Amino acid sequence: MTATTPAGAARSAPAGAAARSAPAGTAARSAPAGTAAAEGLLLVGHGSRSGAGAAEMRAIARLVGAALPDVAVDAGFLEMSDPPAGPVLDGLAAAGCRRVVVLPLVLLGAGHAKSDVPAVVLEGRARHPDLHVHLGSPLGISHDLVGLLGGALQAAGGSGLPLLLVARGTSDPDANGDAHKVARLLGEWTGAPFVHTAFTGVTEPRVADGLEVFARLGYRRMAVAFWFLCTGVLVERARADIAAFTAASGVEVVDAGYLGPDPRLVPAIVERYQEAVRGVAAVNCDLCAYRAPWPGREGRRGQPIGVGHSHLAAEHRQHHLADPADPADPADPADPA
Repeated sequence: MTATTPAGAARSAPAGAAARSAPAGTAARSAPAGTAAAEGLLLVGHGSRSGAGAAEMRAIARLVGAALPDVAVDAGFLEMSDPPAGPVLDGLAAAGCRRVVVLPLVLLGAGHAKSDVPAVVLEGRARHPDLHVHLGSPLGISHDLVGLLGGALQAAGGSGLPLLLVARGTSDPDANGDAHKVARLLGEWTGAPFVHTAFTGVTEPRVADGLEVFARLGYRRMAVAFWFLCTGVLVERARADIAAFTAASGVEVVDAGYLGPDPRLVPAIVERYQEAVRGVAAVNCDLCAYRAPWPGREGRRGQPIGVGHSHLAAEHRQHHLADPADPADPADPADPA
């Protein structure tokens, strides 16, 4: 038997539903009629072949726009979803913004936040030399975000249960370590007697292997939470793994969902925006693969910005638009995220 909550249980469905009504590529919040916003905020998501995932990302942008009424807030993507981040930045410049903060709307500070989104910033500065373009930090780990997912676990009945945290895998050891830290913090929040972490791709252990650990330890009931902002193919695949595991083992799984477009996400995003405006943006870099050599990844150290998905984003986008049925997915081990 599997006890699950609806996808994205940590979010507020009414707020997300309202935000999803905005068409792709339109500003999430406009300046008052007859005026142009001097300040802009571009939220950059990875992108997904899941239409629901892209819609939830745009929903988050609308929530942030409502919280920043004097800022032109819009969303763009690195690949797989439209609109691309670069043209959205161009649109904010054309609308009269004099300063734009480009914020990676990701949780783990890996290649997208450290290389691909900075490339969007550098390319934007080159195209718009009179526009002040600032780079923001990824959301990372905060008490508010941990509390949001921890609250979802408690609401779903996951308090006191052994916990598996599912995160997006990366090739950055420091980012993968952050996922383990989140799992530990959530375990402290919910009183979990045992905590484990699994990844949807790129690194190990994968979701199916992570689930099997709980069966081998003899647990008959457990909780799962997703360190994801939005739904998408990776969340759907993980949930398919959970269903198969439950059918084979009989272990009951309480699914607390992911963070989703929830108004309680907004303060963390606004804080990152304000940090960037003040020039205080920071990323987890002390042990990241771009600064510290790791076995098998020595070539990453000192690698120029944009050597990752960003220089291939247009090619990826055209490939998936031409063949949307292609099973290739960012979970593939080749993905440098």
